[in-house]
Amino acid sequence: VQLQASGGGLVQAGGSLRLSCAASGRTFSRYNMAWFRQAPGKEREYVSAISRSGTVTKYADSVKGRFTISRDNVRNTVYLQMNSLKFEDTAVYYCAASTVPLLLVDRDKYGDWGQGTLVTVSS
Repeated sequence: VQLQASGGGLVQAGGSLRLSCAASGRTFSRYNMAWFRQAPGKEREYVSAISRSGTVTKYADSVKGRFTISRDNVRNTVYLQMNSLKFEDTAVYYCAASTVPLLLVDRDKYGDWGQGTLVTVSS
């Protein structure tokens, strides 16, 4: 599946952004979806994941209560609503797709990746 992430930008601390990831090429509802992020000089880390139907979601502790993942299987899109943004949320955000039946947070379980969208939070 091909993934195209968008919605990044520059925002002040405390502000909000909504990222989108549009999928094409395969049946979107077959895939568990996730967002990862990579800050400068750091490893790519898991942020959030959502099951194929959208009924199960998971979040990294660092974003729990501030970020919300959702998906629209008609529009073939997954979203990440980010509220109360902090300087440390600054990173390139990537969406990823997995055909593994279980909803996992391991980076190596996701075989398809989008190109990334940059989120910069000013303090």
